[in-house]
Amino acid sequence: MTLDTVRCIVLTLPGVEEGTSFGTPAFRVGGRLMARLLADGISLMIKIEFDERDMLLEADPTAFYVTDHYRVYPAMLVRLDMVDTDTLTDLLDRCWRATAPKRLVKVRGARYGA
Repeated sequence: MTLDTVRCIVLTLPGVEEGTSFGTPAFRVGGRLMARLLADGISLMIKIEFDERDMLLEADPTAFYVTDHYRVYPAMLVRLDMVDTDTLTDLLDRCWRATAPKRLVKVRGARYGA
């Protein structure tokens, strides 16, 4: 998995724009940060609820982890070289749904029956 793969996945979601955050590529929807590449170039921070994060950290600590900095935020880190495309696509879609303005989520749901 590479940043280009992440980019291909996330930029298909309505309203997502690429920019930077702390000097690395980042993705926002409705002006709100939903994911960003860390400076190491192989870890992606994504927004995620604490309960789901805890479940994923326990299920696959090789692919998912949290540093002390992110421990207090509803976010986790994903090692791109340890996660498959389907899993990351699902995570980014859920991240988008939680971050996007409700009007975008409603429009997408109506359009795709989701």
